[in-house]
Amino acid sequence: MSGALLEPRVVTTSTPLWFLGTLVRPKLTGEQTGGRFALWEGVLPRGAAPPLHSHPQDETFYILEGAVAAWVGDDEEPTGTCEEGAAIFVPGGVPHSFLVLSDTARLLFLSTPAGIEQFVDALSEPATWPWLPPPSDGPRVPLERLAAVEREHAVVRFGPPPAAPTGKEQQ
Repeated sequence: MSGALLEPRVVTTSTPLWFLGTLVRPKLTGEQTGGRFALWEGVLPRGAAPPLHSHPQDETFYILEGAVAAWVGDDEEPTGTCEEGAAIFVPGGVPHSFLVLSDTARLLFLSTPAGIEQFVDALSEPATWPWLPPPSDGPRVPLERLAAVEREHAVVRFGPPPAAPTGKEQQ
């Protein structure tokens, strides 16, 4: 292993990205960490929810602001509702999703090893301004492109984005 990979790295700037209706600020990429992990911040609007999916990498979410319902595994009901300060760990290969319940949510995402950030990057565009993009009146990415990028990065889609939870889980 190269000694250069073990040296501290400080990254002070990153280009904000728009990723499927969210704002992503890359913090550290796999390229910068020797593939060990990737870290990025996301700002998501109310109702943002990826489809139930899995990928080879472990993924950890840390909620900085807001509230999300989280699904880990293939249960129809959320595993839990998480607010500021909560962390969610999802082992690689396990189906998961989340749904933003607050007006916006700000999360840190950690991919171990790195790799998920490449999926995000492949479906992103540079943000024209450093806040959420305007709502879209249709798909942000053609479905054929989305399917191709999912295949390329071993993302498996199990179902649609989750619906808002009912009962005690609702915020």
